[in-house]
Amino acid sequence: MGIVLKQSFRNTLILIVGFAVGGVNALFLYTKFLEGEYYGLIIFLLSSSVLILPLVVYGMQHAVVKYFSSYNSKSERDSLLSWSVIAPIFIIIPIGFIGTVFYEAISTALSLKNELIKEYAYLIFLVAVFMGYFEVFYAWTKVQMDSVFGNFIKEVFARVGVTILLFSVYYKWIDTNQFIYGVVIIYFLRMLLMKIYALSIYMPKFTLKIPHNFKEVLHYSMYLILAGSAGSILLEIDKFMIPQVEKLAELAYYSVGVFIASTIGIPNRAMQQITNPITAKDLNSNDMEAVEKLYKQSSINLLLIGGLLFLLINLNISDMYLIINEPNYSVAVWVVLMISISELYKLALGTNGAILTNSKYYKIFFYFSLAMAGTVIVLNHYLIELLGINGAALATLITILIFNTIKVFYIKSKLNMQPFTKKTIAVLGIIVLLFGLFYFVELPFNPWINIIVKSGIITVVFTVTIYFSKISTEVNELIETYLLKK
Repeated sequence: MGIVLKQSFRNTLILIVGFAVGGVNALFLYTKFLEGEYYGLIIFLLSSSVLILPLVVYGMQHAVVKYFSSYNSKSERDSLLSWSVIAPIFIIIPIGFIGTVFYEAISTALSLKNELIKEYAYLIFLVAVFMGYFEVFYAWTKVQMDSVFGNFIKEVFARVGVTILLFSVYYKWIDTNQFIYGVVIIYFLRMLLMKIYALSIYMPKFTLKIPHNFKEVLHYSMYLILAGSAGSILLEIDKFMIPQVEKLAELAYYSVGVFIASTIGIPNRAMQQITNPITAKDLNSNDMEAVEKLYKQSSINLLLIGGLLFLLINLNISDMYLIINEPNYSVAVWVVLMISISELYKLALGTNGAILTNSKYYKIFFYFSLAMAGTVIVLNHYLIELLGINGAALATLITILIFNTIKVFYIKSKLNMQPFTKKTIAVLGIIVLLFGLFYFVELPFNPWINIIVKSGIITVVFTVTIYFSKISTEVNELIETYLLKK
């Protein structure tokens, strides 16, 4: 786990910085400097771009991660990288043409409830292209076991750019219209920087020669397009569907709640950057013992770190909304709890997704994703109408609990491995116990002081309990190295 912990730790620090900057943007700058309608518009445009991203790049970022380590010659690897850039063009051009011809009908359909969307609908496609090629070039560096710079560009660069744009709006250097186009430019620059860095790490000899198993690569990518699209639907469809029922401002309130809760997923996102290519490599070499070991280690370590974040967020949520000082946004407090639970469960699954997508059973990932997408769409349709933004969060929670449990049983049946141990039960018990002990504790001070004091106590109690319980060797080593200085 050496390289995993090393890069995961660095990636976690980067993600924390990124989320800190994003938190300032989402909780304070957006809410103060931009009208709720325009904040909701930005969320809608970016979420819609994510929905079509898998199709735009034909899933080639996943193909690079899966197949790069399986080739023995540089020429084959260079061929794969070359076609990871070329293949998406055959998708982008037709989609762009169709979008141009039918733009009026598409933009009108998207803006039935909120007219503001119509003027900017075409930006969805542009941002999707920039996002897609960023992921392709990021995959180039991941297979070189170098995920830190790409993670920094992805998580910090874009958010700092948005911070600058928001202050520019506040000081009236630009207007809201220019702000929206500025966000698009940031995503273009992010892609460009990733390309330059990827080429500096590994410069392939570009060729039109296709890899010997290119048919297999395309077949795999096709499934991952569909699975990726379905996965994007699970993650982003709520943000797409809310404006079809509610005002754009409601989407802003919902998105702030989701952002707060998604902080729990930081460790998972950090570790995935390095565990995905390692899992792919171990599966390619049929080292199932290594796959299972990483499966269990990632599960317990992610659950520990995510469990602490879950407690810190949900036990301080009232004070967080007092700091935001925008009463309308506090309607999403239940959104935070439901999304938090779903994020914590995903952490507990460890490398489950990487095993599915990189094993010979990758096709089932498509069917799982398709079923999840269909379920979340149906649930959103009914629950948003019934419960508003809380319904969207509930739809996500139900879907994740059901289908991720099915994934665990599927891998167990096919590969005879699962991520949970007795230690998993112990960690969950500690989380539930501390949540119950601190949930009704309300401090009488300033919200900032309340959060600092309460978080400090919770962190100390949690860390001491975990350390002396010896639940995770890796976490104990980190505590001894960075806290106890052993």
